[in-house]
Amino acid sequence: MSHHHLDSLDKKILRLVAEDARIPFLEVARACNVSGAAIHQRMQKLANVGVLKGSQYIIDPEKIGYETCAYVGLYLKDPESHDKVIAALKKIPEVVECHATTGAMDLFIKLYAHNNHHLMQIIHDKLQPLGLARSETTISFSASIDRQLPIQDLPHTADEDEDDDE
Repeated sequence: MSHHHLDSLDKKILRLVAEDARIPFLEVARACNVSGAAIHQRMQKLANVGVLKGSQYIIDPEKIGYETCAYVGLYLKDPESHDKVIAALKKIPEVVECHATTGAMDLFIKLYAHNNHHLMQIIHDKLQPLGLARSETTISFSASIDRQLPIQDLPHTADEDEDDDE
């Protein structure tokens, strides 16, 4: 996996937009002491190299009727069906995350259901037919921590020392 060099300006921009994705570029420019055009160019660069992955509104699942959040470990009968299972999981709207994992389980998913009965239907009607040997489900009562990776904890680079000298 490639890492991209981030200078102190990039890190400051990332801190600001991570805190508020709707912050106007001119406000970012003022906070960073650079022009609006410079911020626009940096934001474009950060998007082009994949550091920024778009912006979106975050919908609270519970507010729209999805009261059950569950994590499900999937154990495939045939591990060679991995790609086919992932393609099928992408078609299940309640599945919001899918991770390939180490250890005994093949995949680990996060999904939302209206309630426990709906969760059981998803597992029985949508997951089991994918060729599972078994699954393990954990229901989440609440998320005690739900945040972005903190920008201030990014590694310090020698180039930042040069930036500070200017």
